[in-house]
Amino acid sequence: MIKNKLVVIGGSDAGISASLRARELSPNTEVAMILADRYPNFSICGLPFYLSGEVTDWKTLAHRTADEIEKQGIRLFPDHRATAIIPDRKEVLAADAEGRSKTFPYDRLVIGIGGVSLVPNLPGIDLPGVFFLRWVADSFAFQEYLASRRPKSIVIIGAGYIGMEMADAMIRRGLSVSVVEFLPSVLTTFDPALGGIVRTELEQQGVQVFNGFAVERIEPAGNRLSVRSVAADIITADMVLVAVGSRPESDLARSAGIETGVKGAICVNRRMETNIPHIYAAGDCAETYHRLLGKNTYLPLGTTAHKQGRIAGENTVGGNREYSGTLGTQSVKIFNRVAARTGLKDDEALKEGFSPLSVDVETWDHKAYYPHAKKMRIRITGDKKTGKLLGAQIIGAYGAEVSKRIDTVAAAIHNGMTMEALNDLDLAYTPPLSSPWDPVQMAAQAWSQANGRPV
Repeated sequence: MIKNKLVVIGGSDAGISASLRARELSPNTEVAMILADRYPNFSICGLPFYLSGEVTDWKTLAHRTADEIEKQGIRLFPDHRATAIIPDRKEVLAADAEGRSKTFPYDRLVIGIGGVSLVPNLPGIDLPGVFFLRWVADSFAFQEYLASRRPKSIVIIGAGYIGMEMADAMIRRGLSVSVVEFLPSVLTTFDPALGGIVRTELEQQGVQVFNGFAVERIEPAGNRLSVRSVAADIITADMVLVAVGSRPESDLARSAGIETGVKGAICVNRRMETNIPHIYAAGDCAETYHRLLGKNTYLPLGTTAHKQGRIAGENTVGGNREYSGTLGTQSVKIFNRVAARTGLKDDEALKEGFSPLSVDVETWDHKAYYPHAKKMRIRITGDKKTGKLLGAQIIGAYGAEVSKRIDTVAAAIHNGMTMEALNDLDLAYTPPLSSPWDPVQMAAQAWSQANGRPV
């Protein structure tokens, strides 16, 4: 029997999901996975919690061990970096850690190579003590610096998700933490009013926050490092973390003639196919279909990578699945707060041609008479003309089931529901956990009243 040869480049969320799904549906398929490092199937999202000390053993971040993966019939090639894709010959060229070359013939190819940290063009960005956090090896270097140098302070450049989680992590490790951000608020994927709530939480926990801080350079200051702004403001610390986002790793694909699109991500259709036959792409290196907008965008999320990889793997062995789409649903824990969002904010919806209206509601997470009720802030967005639900942002206390609420909204948007339809959902109620009208339904009612459509 002739076996189908599947080659997968990358062993994180997309790559492992593709490999496992292909083997599940087609046990005769030979799967070869090319890994740039030695850490397949690791939870990259868990790295801040390893560095905080909340996760004490880095090995527990592995969803599966290498042995468990290979028992699934997936042959691993660690410390191999793919150097070229040759579509005419259906081959991938790779080099191992010693520079020796190896050729991987394929019938189908999945590119799940992920993204890379954005590296600002700043003097001093490569100084000792300046770190990025993207891969497992990055966390090892960071951890070793903490253990050997015993720094007392850190500057975090960037107030996005990683910046916020690492501010929390380093306070837990006993460091003095300063966060600098070019934009006027923190957690910049949220509206500034909600970002202000997060900033208050940061400051209450001892984090110094500097908004409107345009970094010009990083420079040595004796045994320390100074971060200097364009306005000549200077913050000095023992180490620096640069967390200003990521970009898709698409150079390898582009050099093979594979088309790229939004933000340089690999162009794919909803079957995760590229423009070159028999080559698929998934995860942080690829575009993703936005369910609400009906077009491709770039939203690198672990949940998206898992789903895209699974679909790519299925289709490599004869399936006909399509990716149903993302809404950018995400959440982050910052000390005693949780922030979550899904869908479109007001400004994003306006840019896409909707007629948005956003309404803010502050409500209890469960019945106020039951002990430990906590307030949550919900900003819900809908289309004024159609009543269609477009998005929500929620900030509440840790333990207030913020993620449950954002998931409810995400499910409603996924199914094209209106505000009135959200209000009709039969949601769970018991006084310790919610109210007869769930907080997101209270927000929907407030929106309808503001839009002249009382429920």
